[in-house]
Amino acid sequence: MADKAILVIEDDAAILRGLQDNLLFEGYRVLTAADGESGLRAALENDVDLVVLDIMLPGKNGYDICRTLKQTKPELPVVMLTARGQEIDIISGLDLGADDYITKPFSVPQLLARIRAILRRYCKSRELARYAFGDVLLDFVKCEAQAAGQSVHLSAREFAIMKYLIGRAGEVVHRHDLLDEVWGYENFPTTRTVDTYISELRKKLEPDPAHPRHLLSFRSIGYKFVP
Repeated sequence: MADKAILVIEDDAAILRGLQDNLLFEGYRVLTAADGESGLRAALENDVDLVVLDIMLPGKNGYDICRTLKQTKPELPVVMLTARGQEIDIISGLDLGADDYITKPFSVPQLLARIRAILRRYCKSRELARYAFGDVLLDFVKCEAQAAGQSVHLSAREFAIMKYLIGRAGEVVHRHDLLDEVWGYENFPTTRTVDTYISELRKKLEPDPAHPRHLLSFRSIGYKFVP
């Protein structure tokens, strides 16, 4: 889990520092925010793997943040922190899509164990089910895609390309690897075929296809997917 990034949104300075120190000790990369507005911005603008989210925050509260995150980044797990012990507050957070909750004062080892369990679960499921980046949401189970809030038609081959690139996010993928994994060499496609499909995917998924942000080219090599 050492390569995972966790965002902690908490306005209590002592709790925030304690969580940051413990998460760093566990080997996570840690981002922090002390209010709702900056916390939501950090969650949307950074590639984080999990959010630890306090409910009572200055500015936007944890419920509002959780609702927005689950609409824009449904694959991003959220653990909610609350000083309240009332059942209704727990239910409200879970109904908004929170993956778990823990009530203050809490045991740090217990919170760390829950984080590890959630990350393991998401690592197994996110690559096969749904994935969101930018304003794009891909559902690999239903073979449905949305970009900028609008439905987009992707062919089965296009879904397969995106799934493979997402599985190797941040890596430069050679055209020949795409041909081998998505087409299979028995079909005898050419590397130009890959270029054509990537061009079409950019038209469908990139805000500005002429200046792609997510499907990047590497001359004479292949492509890299950047979330």
